[in-house]
Amino acid sequence: MSLTAAVASYIAVLPAELPDKTIIACLILSSRYRPVYVFIGAAAAFTVQVTLAVAVGGALSLLPHRWVYAATAGAFLVGAVLLWRQRTEDQDDDLGRDGVREAFLPVAGTAFAVVFLAEFGDLTQITTASLAARFHDPLGVGIGATLALWTATAVAVVVGWRVLKLVRVSWLAKGAAVIMLILAGTSALAAAAA
Repeated sequence: MSLTAAVASYIAVLPAELPDKTIIACLILSSRYRPVYVFIGAAAAFTVQVTLAVAVGGALSLLPHRWVYAATAGAFLVGAVLLWRQRTEDQDDDLGRDGVREAFLPVAGTAFAVVFLAEFGDLTQITTASLAARFHDPLGVGIGATLALWTATAVAVVVGWRVLKLVRVSWLAKGAAVIMLILAGTSALAAAAA
């Protein structure tokens, strides 16, 4: 396992996930249900999604390196554009704790289902697959991406909906777009050098 692949994956995936719809869903769920149950369900879903993304990325690594780097640069560039143009709605209303389901299985199951279904074809899943193809290190990329997604989920469930009053989601999206643009540039340079 490469520490470089794990750290690069963490740095690439975390800011891309923070303004994502699944993290907003975790914010909302954690404002209504026990945050630890929401975290467990979401973390399990992210683990499954990263495993799928790394498997796809591993298959991509069998292609010629120049093609993979060029496709990765394209994926990062598209991701940067999508993040830059992303529109988000402010979440100002407090859902409260009225009628809260406190049982572990229904809450964790709901969080798992929401995150698992929302992440198919998501930017962070595509980013993870691209990183696995670029670094040829599925374990390092998988660990880095999983830890980044767990970190984003932990932030969402601990801070809850109040974070949106302190940091605008659009700023998070813009920061993630800049990082994606940098990754697109480094991948394009790698394609040119291959």
